[in-house]
Amino acid sequence: MGSLQQQSVLKGEHVSIKHETCLVHKIFNKIAYENPNKPAVLYEDDNGQERVLSYEELNSITKKIAIALRKLAKPQKDVDALIAVSMNPTDRLPITLLSILKAGMAYLPLDPEFPVPRVTHILQESEPLLVIYEEGADASIYGSSRTISYERLLDLANEEIESDLDLDQKDEDLAIVLYTSGSTGVPKGVRLPHATLMNRLCWQWRTLPYGEDEKVCVFKTALTFVDSASEIWAPLLQGRTILVVPKHVTKDPERFVEVLEKRQIKRLVLVPSLLQSLLMYLGLREEDYLLNSLKLWICSGEPLPVSLAHQFLSRFPSGEHVLANFYGSTEVMGDVTYHLLSRPNQLQGLDKVPIGRPLDNCIVYLVDKHMRLVPQGEVGELVVAGRNLAAGYIRRRDAHKFLDNPHVIDPGYSKIYCTGDYARIVKGLVIYEGRTDSQVKVRGHRVDLAEVEKAVAAAPGVNKAVVLCYKPGELSQALVAFVNVKEDTSISGLQIESFLQNTLPPYMIPQVIVLDSIPLLVNGKTDRQALLRKYETITGPDSEEVVECDYTGVPVDMLPMAKVLFPTVAFVVGRSSRAAVTVNSNFYELGGNSLNSIYTVTKLRDQGYQIGITDFITAKSMLDILIRMKSDSDAESVGDNDSLDNYIVEKLNDSHKDDVIRMITDSFYSKADLEYWLMPDISREDYSDLMIKMWEPLVEKGFSFVIKSLEGEAIGVALNFDARDEPEVMINSKLTIIFEFLEYLEGPIRDSKLPNGLGQILHSFMMATNQSLSGAENVTVMRKMEEECLRLARRKEFAGIFTTNTSPLTQQLGTDIYGYQVLLDYQVNKYIAPDGSKPFGKAPDEQRAVCSWKSVH
Repeated sequence: MGSLQQQSVLKGEHVSIKHETCLVHKIFNKIAYENPNKPAVLYEDDNGQERVLSYEELNSITKKIAIALRKLAKPQKDVDALIAVSMNPTDRLPITLLSILKAGMAYLPLDPEFPVPRVTHILQESEPLLVIYEEGADASIYGSSRTISYERLLDLANEEIESDLDLDQKDEDLAIVLYTSGSTGVPKGVRLPHATLMNRLCWQWRTLPYGEDEKVCVFKTALTFVDSASEIWAPLLQGRTILVVPKHVTKDPERFVEVLEKRQIKRLVLVPSLLQSLLMYLGLREEDYLLNSLKLWICSGEPLPVSLAHQFLSRFPSGEHVLANFYGSTEVMGDVTYHLLSRPNQLQGLDKVPIGRPLDNCIVYLVDKHMRLVPQGEVGELVVAGRNLAAGYIRRRDAHKFLDNPHVIDPGYSKIYCTGDYARIVKGLVIYEGRTDSQVKVRGHRVDLAEVEKAVAAAPGVNKAVVLCYKPGELSQALVAFVNVKEDTSISGLQIESFLQNTLPPYMIPQVIVLDSIPLLVNGKTDRQALLRKYETITGPDSEEVVECDYTGVPVDMLPMAKVLFPTVAFVVGRSSRAAVTVNSNFYELGGNSLNSIYTVTKLRDQGYQIGITDFITAKSMLDILIRMKSDSDAESVGDNDSLDNYIVEKLNDSHKDDVIRMITDSFYSKADLEYWLMPDISREDYSDLMIKMWEPLVEKGFSFVIKSLEGEAIGVALNFDARDEPEVMINSKLTIIFEFLEYLEGPIRDSKLPNGLGQILHSFMMATNQSLSGAENVTVMRKMEEECLRLARRKEFAGIFTTNTSPLTQQLGTDIYGYQVLLDYQVNKYIAPDGSKPFGKAPDEQRAVCSWKSVH
């Protein structure tokens, strides 16, 4: 046993299902009988009208529809009995799904926005008995499949005489079939039995139970995405209410947050990009209480960056809020491992957020290409066994993904699913290490680059296509297609993208770049790195091809605002912008999305202009945005004014010592960009020791100050020295590496490029803010400290201010807002320490240290 424990195997708890049956609709019937008057489904339409169905009402109408479905669609023995559903999320959707299950059949979601070829393939392969669609939709896209509108089905149901629905069903019967993009380049249907769904739900109820005050739960995920299953059935089978949230509300952070607050939602499933969008929006708002009642945030669908987890835990530091990182795929009922975070110290020393441990009745193995277990700590392919496994694919496609388990001991784990993901096990936790094939996750959807490449190559005039993912797994990732076109053909990237809209769903459409030729390696293979470098050169913020800003047609009185708005939009969407920014441009048509819309609003606020998130999102054009924008001086509320007069400036003195040490430690230990690469060799005490050693000269020299709120709370500190009169401090920690690096950058500049002598250079070397500040308050306090540094430099008759910034925010503020001159822009991973090591060697190429100077005369 000793050697086996060292192999890469993790087993979840063995837990028996307590229900007499795993049939979802049978369990629902029991819950409905026990809670007849409780609200089951809640939906609010665009006019603010609420529609509520009680458990008794939902039970009654679904039984009638199920009887009607049994007459319309007659299942055949040994053939999957499927009903396809192509409906938008309203209260009608859970009614339809439950009716299908009660009729003894499985539901197959079809997104109403799927392109026709995708719908055609799914219907031809799965052969559903019936397609249920919305009244008014174009039924011709379903080809020869038998169809019925929901309204007509309801009419038929109301004509039915109630009869017995006791069918001969087994727990292993299918409940759901979900189509996902597969490694063969075409979608494939995943078969999910009732027992598989129930294993996932029972684990959730046991591990993350509903609280007594958790009355309403959100159903917002697209039905074609596996997370929708737990959003619908987990609450309904526990006597809770599901609130159906339309797609357009989810995409609008302001409205979505209003809904979550109004209903006091306690848990939410979301992809990391939506999490970042919500956190950025919360940072713009002054109300600290927003979403405080939302205690459980479940991230799935994409890798969760450590930086985003830190951002969440900084926003909710009390320990009462849990950030869950789930890993899985449709083939394992959405989730097969999980990891829970509630405190920042759980991330200490990690460069990746773990995907954790297996769910109940599941085992994960890490294996080599011969299916042999790898030792713990080594990377292997992640394969899964247990009760979360799907029952294969429709028509037994890709049978090599579901194999007999060579490591089986318990017959309950006789099959394995090969995920195609790499991982390793460290200290009992699984760490995700990426894909083994060409698949990536985009906004929570698995995308096969080969499938996209095939679609691009089929576009008219395309000679060759290569599709890559820029920065896979990061929030800034992008799908990019590089093509060269046939001789005597003139076609643009925009035209190819337009063609792809007819063959691919929106999240799979890449940005298309037309090249004269595709670069090759010596062996004749495509030079993928050269293409990615080409992408950065063509579309990056430093490229010569800057997005054009055309001010033609801008009203004269709005021109000053336009000269802030247009360049800001150009900067934010620069990587994906397809055209010039004009008065008639639509932000989203330029390449914007809900995430960078919030970033744009933040940047506008940094530059002194206010606009609400919803106002920005709903604006049809740049002109609409200009009409809705206000300058800080025009904004009505104090929160929007960001007034720099609402603060007190105090020269640094001994009364500030505890507050300053706390702010410096919180800011630099948790958030500093360089220190991150030295973890866990740096501790909070290292900062305390540093500040204690520097304290006396800081106070004595008199160039440092503290910012306080009008209530007297210390909320910011700026530490400054005369660059020619800095004290010698002995540092006995790894922080020495940071200061050696900074001196390596600053020394040559200070000695050769800046004024000589005492009283010439004010060295602004440390700024920190109180971690309780919101994002907007943080920027305002930073602005106040910058203003005070300028005032101090002028009063003391310095020639200017010298500073080095390693944070993208302060770099942006320094160059874009404060007008600093960049003297050196250094790629930090190139630094070689005196001992020959590269302490920041793992930093990405885009992480920079920027040395800047601002003359004050």
